[in-house]
Amino acid sequence: MTEFTRRALLSVSDKTGIVEFARGLVERGYALLSTGGTYRTLVAADVPVMEVSQYTGFPEMMDGRVKTLHPKVHGGILARRDVPEHLAAMRAHGIDPIDIVVCNLYPFEQTVARSGVTVDEAIEQIDIGGPSMVRSAAKNHQFVAIVTSPAQYDGVLRAIDEGRFDAAFRRRLAIAAFELTSRYDSAIATYLRSIAEQVEESGTDGDAGNGTRTEVAGAAASDESRAPSEAEAFPGEWKTRWERRQILRYGENPHQPAAWYVEPDAPAASLAAAKQLHGKELSYNNLLDLDAAFLLVREFQQPAAAIVKHNNPCGCAMAETLAEAFDRAYAGDPVSAFGSIIGFNRPVDRQTAERLCEPGRFVEAIIAPSFVEEAFELLTSVPKWHRNVRLLICE
Repeated sequence: MTEFTRRALLSVSDKTGIVEFARGLVERGYALLSTGGTYRTLVAADVPVMEVSQYTGFPEMMDGRVKTLHPKVHGGILARRDVPEHLAAMRAHGIDPIDIVVCNLYPFEQTVARSGVTVDEAIEQIDIGGPSMVRSAAKNHQFVAIVTSPAQYDGVLRAIDEGRFDAAFRRRLAIAAFELTSRYDSAIATYLRSIAEQVEESGTDGDAGNGTRTEVAGAAASDESRAPSEAEAFPGEWKTRWERRQILRYGENPHQPAAWYVEPDAPAASLAAAKQLHGKELSYNNLLDLDAAFLLVREFQQPAAAIVKHNNPCGCAMAETLAEAFDRAYAGDPVSAFGSIIGFNRPVDRQTAERLCEPGRFVEAIIAPSFVEEAFELLTSVPKWHRNVRLLICE
């Protein structure tokens, strides 16, 4: 091998747009390597590509668990092009440089979200080769571009065409790549922790999803010898994944930008699961007060209303009817209740809506399990603030 040529390695689970992107790379002078299903997809579309197993001299094995874990792959990704010893090692061992890695990971989260999925099925969706390539390419982003999402394909091709495919561009791709692997590992850890907790609670060791159980060897579940230590019960680190739900109008103060993030598996009975039916966009302070009011009224079994403003309670009450509960809560501090957030633990009925719409009252937002049709009509048409009031439902 006397000269290195540009190469891209494509190995994707989500094949959205991969054929078009691969063609774009070929048109821009890249030789393609690929694996398994991606290789078959490209061949079927008449895209020129070499299978990784042909390049490495090793076949895919162990049901596809071992495909890209090979020095000719990772050497081509990790080699520094500015270190003579790295280049010499590549030549000595027949390793070609890989300049672009296109990889998205096995759909682990989608798999475990399915009803009835077994532990074995979930385990097989833990990607090993993919994250290894992603991290290798991201580490060596000074020389290698790591592409982890179909949403990046057009931008990569434009950057190549416009001469912007530089270290700064690749660094941004690397940041996105490490964010991906971080979320991926966090999702796996969260799932395995949930399985471990089920095993601890049931005193069994097996797959809760496949209908079979294997007894845990040793002491019974109730045996104190199996009780976890503090170190086991409380992990040394706690990582969670958050997804952006919405860009907010502003933060705690008008000059501050803000966004709302939620856990992807957040409980149904939480503000993260709320749905806005009407009104202006939410602000940071709206969310803070909505959460406080919602959590407060859920503490009561009887019909209850809570009025909150700037994270301070104006009033909270329960009664035989929701309308009466609102009257009592409003009476707690009618002055501060102007422009407040109100939470209910029952569907808002017409009688309650009539109280809310009385002259001189102004409400920023209301959260409740639901709104009956007449109540919704009143709140969105009668008071002066009907166009702007935010109405949210959450069980």
